[in-house]
Amino acid sequence: MMFAAGFGTRMKLLTQDRPKPMIPVAGKPLVDHALELALAVGPRQIVANLHYRPEILEDHLEARGVATVLETPNILETGGGLRNALPRLGDGPVYTMNTDAIWAGPNPLALLRAAWDPRRMDGLLMLVPRDHAVGHSGSGDFIPDDGGKLRRGPGHIYGGIQIVRTEGLHRIDEPKFSLNKLWDMMLDEGRLYGIPYPGQWCDVGQPEGIELAERMLANTHV
Repeated sequence: MMFAAGFGTRMKLLTQDRPKPMIPVAGKPLVDHALELALAVGPRQIVANLHYRPEILEDHLEARGVATVLETPNILETGGGLRNALPRLGDGPVYTMNTDAIWAGPNPLALLRAAWDPRRMDGLLMLVPRDHAVGHSGSGDFIPDDGGKLRRGPGHIYGGIQIVRTEGLHRIDEPKFSLNKLWDMMLDEGRLYGIPYPGQWCDVGQPEGIELAERMLANTHV
């Protein structure tokens, strides 16, 4: 599941005529960086949610074999958007990924697949140590214990990619909600885990992130 429905308001004029995932970084749209990672792990189906200027992304992604789900009239946020896409995704755990980050190093989806243990986990998040996060000034989102089990707090940054079981989505009443609601349920049950990313990561949520990401890619063997 590729999250591509946001308005991209922090990108200012760059999203006046296009959705944020179509902003070019290092010669190709942001969404293509994410799509290359997804295609490399061979998923059965790739789905993207759309809302703002959807026709541009729809044409671009469907030509590459990505199914699209339009959120209308309102955007559903990450949790609502994932639940809305389940008829296209099918049963079982799914990958989800934000489309506004650049990764330099091993494929984070492949690392998650290798670490996934459904006996212990309902969710497995790719976490970025703060010294691996280019241009990020926040204090972090989660603290893993020695076994990778998570609690909230300043520590590692959630990088926007995970494997997650979706059954808990049907226990949430609101149509529009963040995946944080699902994570809270998993945290309460001790079934939310994370692994640290060994490469570098850059959030391209604001215009200055474009240059930082391009510089990161230029100085990293990917």
